Amino acid sequence: MIAKHQPPLMKKHSQTDLVSRLKSRKVLGVGGEDDDGEIHRSKISQVLGNEMKFTMKEPLGLRLWQLVSAIMFSVVAMMALIFPDQLYDIVFDKGGSASKISVRLYGGALLSFSLIMWNVLYTTEKMVIRWTLLSEACYFAVQFIVTSITLLEVGLLPWGASLLLFSRGLFIIVSVYYYYQLGLKPKKV
Repeated sequence: MIAKHQPPLMKKHSQTDLVSRLKSRKVLGVGGEDDDGEIHRSKISQVLGNEMKFTMKEPLGLRLWQLVSAIMFSVVAMMALIFPDQLYDIVFDKGGSASKISVRLYGGALLSFSLIMWNVLYTTEKMVIRWTLLSEACYFAVQFIVTSITLLEVGLLPWGASLLLFSRGLFIIVSVYYYYQLGLKPKKV
């Protein structure tokens, strides 16, 4: 029998083969950027939970603003739940036609919203923080509009209500600013 002679095996050098390297990096999820400009984390570091070097760059004062918002929502919610008449009197300077139940329901909704605000303090996920800032800005805008309409119907502008309108306008601006800052693509160095 004649033995067939096979050619020697060609050894592939994956380090020098560009296509093989790109395929390996794609499988591992390492390297490139996505459409949002964020760098992909490797599958290994996702499993191990090593996120320290992948955290986003936060705008200056963002965490302080989140803390202030969480405290503010909690305090107003507790006031609405425990002292509904006094909260209404602070804003409108008179005994109102609002029933205690509506102010307490408002307090319950604010308390639920404040729990979200407290929990977002511990996240580094950019989209969660952005959605929270957007919902906060929407809440302040709705409160600004509703308070303005109520004051127009009543026909007077008490000091407490004017302070509330000014603060809500300021809070809208700050929340939208941070929302916009988190949405910017990172600058390439």
